[in-house]
Amino acid sequence: MRFAYSTESDKPEDKPKADAKEKEQKEQKPANPEDELRSQVAEKDKKIAELQDAYLRCLADQENLRERGRKETTAAKEFAIQKFAKDLLDTVDILNMALNAVPEGLRTKEGAEKEPSALLAEQLSNLYTGVNMTQTELVKTLKRHGVEQHNPEGEVFDPNLHQALFQAPMPDKEAGTIFSVQKLGYTIKGRVLRPAQVGVVAESK
Repeated sequence: MRFAYSTESDKPEDKPKADAKEKEQKEQKPANPEDELRSQVAEKDKKIAELQDAYLRCLADQENLRERGRKETTAAKEFAIQKFAKDLLDTVDILNMALNAVPEGLRTKEGAEKEPSALLAEQLSNLYTGVNMTQTELVKTLKRHGVEQHNPEGEVFDPNLHQALFQAPMPDKEAGTIFSVQKLGYTIKGRVLRPAQVGVVAESK
C-alpha cells in the first residue's frame, strides 16, 4: 500500500514566494542594449532641442536689441539740431517784426516813389527787401533740416499744436477757431518744436 505525502513546496502559501522570486530574476536580467541606446538617443535629442530653442531665443533678443539701438541712433541724428533750430526761431520772429514795421506802401520801389521823401522811402524799400530775403533764406535753411513753419490762422484750435494767448468773441467767426497769430508754429520731423501762439474766438454769451 502506498501513501501520498505532501511537501512544503505544495503548500498554497509558498506560491507567492515563488512568483516574487521569479519576478526578481526577470528584473535582474540585463536590459536590451538596443532599447537602452534608443533611450539615450532620445534623451540627447531632447537636450539638443532645448539648446537650439535657447540659442534661437538668444539670437532674437540680440536682433531686437540691435533694432532698438538703430532706432535710437536714427532718432538722435534726426533731433540733434533741435536746440539749434529752436534758438533760431527768435531770430525769425525778430525779422518778422522788422518786416511788419515797414509800411506796406513803402515795401516796393513803385510805392516808395509816391512818398514825399523819395530817399527815405527808397532806403526803407531796400531795408524791407534785404530783411525779407534774409528771412526767406533762413526759413529755407530750417526746412532743409526738417523744420517746418506753420501759420494756423483760420484753423480750429488744437492744444497739441497751438498755445492760446487770449480769447475774444467775434460774431462773424466760429467759436474755437484761430483769428490771430502772434507767433508762427514750427515742427521738426513732424514733432512740435514750438506751438503757434494764437488768439482764439470765444463763444458768444
